[in-house]
Amino acid sequence: MPDGKNVEARKLDAAEMSAIAHLYRGEVYRSTIWRTRLDTTTNWSVVTLGVALSIAFSSPEASPLPLILVGVLISFFLMLEARRYRYFNVWRARCRWMEVHFYAPMLHDGDLHLEDGWQRTLADDYLAPKYHVPMPVAIGRRMRRNYIWILLIQSTAYIGKIVVHPTPLTSLSQLNERATIGPISGHYVLGFGAAYCLLWGIVAFWSWRDDSQRANHRQPGTDASTGMG
Repeated sequence: MPDGKNVEARKLDAAEMSAIAHLYRGEVYRSTIWRTRLDTTTNWSVVTLGVALSIAFSSPEASPLPLILVGVLISFFLMLEARRYRYFNVWRARCRWMEVHFYAPMLHDGDLHLEDGWQRTLADDYLAPKYHVPMPVAIGRRMRRNYIWILLIQSTAYIGKIVVHPTPLTSLSQLNERATIGPISGHYVLGFGAAYCLLWGIVAFWSWRDDSQRANHRQPGTDASTGMG
């Protein structure tokens, strides 16, 4: 198969131009649908956290356990949203690729630069579809965008609950007692909670650092800058 750089320059006819325009419209529609699905998953997390807050703070004697259990649901929704984000990124990357290599050159100077082989990259992505974002990166991005704030509210609410209910805290020994769940000591519960928050914080930081390093090495119009790499 010849290298894209050596492809003989040619012009697209009216039918091909129309086909690409309809293709772009279709990819925009698919990316919009999946973007909406991302919002839906976040809404589920917010609603479940709201229910847990309502139960935990319904009375001073109410257990703080719902604020812990809701973390399982939030983690599940985060994983589901990261998976949806990977799908969304496929459609978004294709739209961006066509915008950079088809519409922008056409508007700028009327030359689509087919000799650069950009159309071959797009064709290969249709022939062999693949995710453009690894799962850990997708998790980190969704954590930074939305879930870090949900996690912050959950953690703050739990600490606030055991500090003020049923009466204001007067000693650290009381903190351990209130955090105890059945046979599980409060030290283990608090330690697990700290590890839970630390884990998601590390994932978010790693993802941010990885994205920052990629951004520093990006060149306009390359695979990395559009998400097709």
